[in-house]
Amino acid sequence: MTDDLLLTDSEEGEDLYEHFKFFVDKGQEMVRIDKYLLDRMPNTSRNKIQIATRNGNVVVNGQKVKQNYKVKPQDEVAIVLPYPIREIELIPQNIQLNIVYEDEDIIVVNKPSNMVVHPGYGNYSGTLVNALIYHFDQLGNRNPGVVRPGLVHRIDKHTTGILVVAKNDDSLSHLAQQFYERATERKYIALVWGDLESNGTITGNLGRSSKNRKIMTVYPDGSGGKHAVTHYKVLKRFGYVTLVECKLETGRTHQIRVHMKYIGHPLFNDLEYGGNLILKGTVNSSYEKFIQNCFSLIDGQALHAKSLCFIHPQTKDWVKFESELPTGFKSIIQKWESYIGAK
Repeated sequence: MTDDLLLTDSEEGEDLYEHFKFFVDKGQEMVRIDKYLLDRMPNTSRNKIQIATRNGNVVVNGQKVKQNYKVKPQDEVAIVLPYPIREIELIPQNIQLNIVYEDEDIIVVNKPSNMVVHPGYGNYSGTLVNALIYHFDQLGNRNPGVVRPGLVHRIDKHTTGILVVAKNDDSLSHLAQQFYERATERKYIALVWGDLESNGTITGNLGRSSKNRKIMTVYPDGSGGKHAVTHYKVLKRFGYVTLVECKLETGRTHQIRVHMKYIGHPLFNDLEYGGNLILKGTVNSSYEKFIQNCFSLIDGQALHAKSLCFIHPQTKDWVKFESELPTGFKSIIQKWESYIGAK
């Protein structure tokens, strides 16, 4: 059997890390795992492969292996590597950051609304990565740009909240494996249209829509997309809208937004998935004005990455980071409380 190479999207946001898989030939001589992988991955350095192995990102026949493992004929070899951001995109920009925590290995930020996480088509500047590059260069590094932001997950442009970024290759490799294996814990706060009857779980493959490639859709029969699971818990009911906590089991692109729309409860003011229309409530001018006033308080969907838990790549401690709801989101909740109270 010849070597086979498989690329998969990341768990949360596409193209953040890659999963390679090789099937070793019957005639393959026994060689160290790093040499075997280096020969088949010419664009990857031996150092990155060794870091991945040390962090448990190299698996042979379903078992993590050490750096001195020697591949044998018909072994199944898999490796998870962070996907590098192109150098041309890394432009330092002096953009204010809300830093929740930082050490030599990681930085945890509270991302504001209307900020894209990393440069890409149509967003080559003003991103979180641009801001981080500038911040790292100000830390006193002798060579500007020596520390590169290592992305292992991302949140949408208008979604606010907690995001962790690696500051070195070892941390990047360690965190990437945790996200890939779903070993992290992520909780979001969302305001959705409609009155959710109870707590629940949404399961449904997510993939690009065939009608509009910019948005995602659910493939309930499993004919497309990738496995996705969202757990939600009702926090407060306002009759026409409901405040919920969402816990991600997987982390596909737009997962919470698409899953909530799928069950008939789009996120409040979600511009891409229909939540920016008046979907529930009375039909009169005062109610319409009330809703429009609420919409004006946020740039897009009412979704906040409240907390993130993971194993620290250096200390190996289980750490948790949280952030408060942004002002606009808080104001919307207060308006709904007043509206329901007045009724």
